[in-house]
Amino acid sequence: MNKRDSIAPQPILLRDYVVPAFLLDRVDLTFELDETSTRVSSRLVLHRNPDHPVSDADLVLDGHELMLESVLLDGEPMSTDRYDVDDESLTIKGLGESAILEITTRIEPQKNTSLMGLYKSNGNFFTQCEAEGFRKITYYLDRPDVMTRFTTTIIADRSKYPVLLSNGNRVGEGQYDRNRHWVKWVDPFKKPSYLFALVAGKLSCLQDSFTTRSGRKVALEIYVEPQDLEKCHHAMESVKRSMKWDEDVYGLEYDLDSYMIVAVSDFNMGAMENKGLNIFNTKYVLARPETATDADYMGVEAVIAHEYFHNWTGNRVTCRDWFQLSLKEGLTVFRDQEFTADMTSRAVKRIDDVRTLRTAQFAEDASPMAHPVRPDSYIEINNFYTVTIYEKGAEVVRMYHTLLGAEGYRKGIDLYFKRHDGQAVTCDDFAAAMGDANGFDFTQFKRWYSQAGTPVVKVVSQFDAANQTYTLDISQTCPPTPGQPEKLPFHIPIALGLLDAAGAEIPLQLAGEASLQGTTRVLQLTEASQRFVFTGISAQPTPSLLRGFSAPVKLDYPWTRQELAFLMAHDSDSFCRWEASHTLIREVLLELIAAARASETLSLPGELVDAMRRALLDEAADPALIALMFTLPAETYLADQVDEIHPDAIRTAREYLRVALAKALRSEFKHTYARFCGATQAYRYAAVDIAKRALKNVCLGYLTSLDEPAFIELAQTQFQQANNMTDSQAALAALVELPQGATALADFANRWQDDPLVMNKWFTLQAMDKRADALDRVRALQQHPAFQITNPNKVYALLATFCSSNLAGFHRADGAGYAFAAEQILVLDKLNPQVASRLARSFNRWKKLEPTRRAQAKTALEKLAAHADLSRDVFEIISKNLA
Repeated sequence: MNKRDSIAPQPILLRDYVVPAFLLDRVDLTFELDETSTRVSSRLVLHRNPDHPVSDADLVLDGHELMLESVLLDGEPMSTDRYDVDDESLTIKGLGESAILEITTRIEPQKNTSLMGLYKSNGNFFTQCEAEGFRKITYYLDRPDVMTRFTTTIIADRSKYPVLLSNGNRVGEGQYDRNRHWVKWVDPFKKPSYLFALVAGKLSCLQDSFTTRSGRKVALEIYVEPQDLEKCHHAMESVKRSMKWDEDVYGLEYDLDSYMIVAVSDFNMGAMENKGLNIFNTKYVLARPETATDADYMGVEAVIAHEYFHNWTGNRVTCRDWFQLSLKEGLTVFRDQEFTADMTSRAVKRIDDVRTLRTAQFAEDASPMAHPVRPDSYIEINNFYTVTIYEKGAEVVRMYHTLLGAEGYRKGIDLYFKRHDGQAVTCDDFAAAMGDANGFDFTQFKRWYSQAGTPVVKVVSQFDAANQTYTLDISQTCPPTPGQPEKLPFHIPIALGLLDAAGAEIPLQLAGEASLQGTTRVLQLTEASQRFVFTGISAQPTPSLLRGFSAPVKLDYPWTRQELAFLMAHDSDSFCRWEASHTLIREVLLELIAAARASETLSLPGELVDAMRRALLDEAADPALIALMFTLPAETYLADQVDEIHPDAIRTAREYLRVALAKALRSEFKHTYARFCGATQAYRYAAVDIAKRALKNVCLGYLTSLDEPAFIELAQTQFQQANNMTDSQAALAALVELPQGATALADFANRWQDDPLVMNKWFTLQAMDKRADALDRVRALQQHPAFQITNPNKVYALLATFCSSNLAGFHRADGAGYAFAAEQILVLDKLNPQVASRLARSFNRWKKLEPTRRAQAKTALEKLAAHADLSRDVFEIISKNLA
């Protein structure tokens, strides 16, 4: 027996949910912040929950890494025989129907490297409480269905911590003693403990205001370290755009006197929606043209929108338990996706989101970590902040929108808020509101919440010239996933159109309908297989399937390359135009991978060259769309398309295609680069400029792959003269693996060595290095002064990028990449289990590897599993991978 077996953490099950034994009427918190030890005093006004099945249940308060000083019940000290304390809880026995409990504890934030609970970063205090961090602050009913009003008083040294922030509205402040001051905050809205926040430190503030549609003036404040104040203006504009959009599109108004954002560099996540006091990773606040790329600007805007939108979809209405996490996250991701689509390019945003879904979430669905949008169980809830919960969850919400239409969706959302404002609810409650508002039965649709895996939709078409009909036979299957060997049919909306020989849209009418119903139809696939017959089709059409990616499925249709080229040129649906190019490139790459495995000569199909040439020369097309057409699928995505992963063959095939396309379209790439290069202009964050930079830099990447002096000089000139980080980073990426790359990397580091976020880009570029010595480079970079293993951003930029995205580098034939990852996971697990567990997911594809690598990866996983002191976070990932 493995020594771990006898102490393996046990899963928490959705079916075991029981309402809390006690509820809270209010909580008063007092923090006495100190350099070595912080005292936390809580006053809990509580009463028994009449809905709990045990009328005399003990009060069990969650607590972890706390030093208990005192417990008072209704003002009197409690004798020690009335309560029990262990490593995870404080249990109070024999309470009556109501009580006032006062608990004082001490904690040591300066030693907290997990970045959960209260911790210090660069001399300042911060909190992160979602999902279960509040229990590291004080003993509490740390679960999302216990909601109450918080009053928070913070006491600290005025000279060291002049800024003291918490949730809600500031109601008082003053001098506590000779050196210390205090600030009192009251949050008028009930919230669970995971939304609590506290910040204290020396921070500068960018101030502005927003007037709501009802005329209320809201103070807007962004707090950062003093040297970063100039980088906050884009974030502030993003806040105002988000507030306006939520009023215009959802009718939702902000509800406090102030809205605050605080940026911190040591943070596990992207940001956190704590009520009124959002704490952000600096990555999603700080931006100026010289240091932030177009993608960074979009990321700042999107994440600020996401956290602001949580004020209603997550805060005012929260989740009953953590199994319902996608109730708030999937819904809010959909909202931020739609916001970004309205702020930038709807077509490009949709394609970007689908690329993320296919590369990351489809891979998760096909891995040992596959789980439903609403999981049935977990060992460590931190492991379920996944692309399935977020991105697939957003696709589920998008399908409500597709099935109901914009008006029906809005009716459902309005009813959801009317019914559940101030409550902790479930995914079923959301589905019920959507259905009741529209008279729509979502019973079958809810299988999207309970069944894991990516459905495969197969389409077979048949044209009948004599009867002028076009028939689509559509079937669905879903592969088995852990714990779910068989699946019932999903309710799948399939948006489609038909194009005639000239590329024009054909008006559509299904058999049995009285009239034409437009040129894009949404078919509802609810059975294992169904037949749809379109009438009045006079000539063979070309189908445009899954328009807008109307469902998170894999489409199986026998396209010819001529049909794909036709759709690339003519489809009115931008997603389907891109999808045609993506499908054509994917098919070619799969053939090249097979040839590389067989050591056959690789060749470039003429149909692909012709289709890509036409796209590149289409000056009427959106440059951003063309740039996406020329962005080759990631190696990790290609790994998910094959039955057995041979990393070297995948890399060989992808690199061959990149260089072959560059050779075949050399003059077109050169022409297009020159077309968008032009004179140096001031940077603008505008969709038209973003599109031009995107295509220009894609062309530069192809040209430098030819390793010709003239094109290398182009990249060097752009690198030296760029007035924005988008162009600078693109040029550096084009040079990094060439002999000239070493000088460019040194110049870049010398210029930006004092900017942590820019240095993270430097680490990431080198972690993706395709040369054979990439692992040695990564090891060497760990010794660089700009790298700190205690900072999650640094770990993600260097270690996670190498292990998760550098396919051939991580999956080295000698197994050294696996040994390296295991070594780093163990180091990180002692410091920050959340970050360690994310790195452990690098092994998720190991069962699909070719036999030699598969055996090496398994050995590394088994060595990890043999460690008896693994955190629950890492244990869950490793054990599921080995199951």
